[in-house]
Amino acid sequence: MRVADRVRRERAGVSDVVDVVKEYARQETLGPLSGAGRWLALGSIGSVLLGLGSIFVLLGSLRLLQTETTAFDGAWSFVPYLVVLAVAIGLTVATLARVKKATLGKEPRHDSK
Repeated sequence: MRVADRVRRERAGVSDVVDVVKEYARQETLGPLSGAGRWLALGSIGSVLLGLGSIFVLLGSLRLLQTETTAFDGAWSFVPYLVVLAVAIGLTVATLARVKKATLGKEPRHDSK
């Protein structure tokens, strides 16, 4: 009976090791993936809403320049388009300047200085 008891204990030990490895793999893969999925979903929604808002503000600015000013009548009617285009390019450059590739995907540091 000693051999049978030892075999049972070894099988139980192997089963425990397999369970621990499965639980560790689940913890280290599914947890970060669900966090990354949430991060991507909220970031995508935010970028779409900011993009739509920017488009509406730029179109409103164009409409304002076209209808409320008389300086751009006649031969100067193309100027509001150039102004809005320059503002759009400026906003794009400012946005891209804020993106730092070195910090993407890293946890933010909280310095206690």
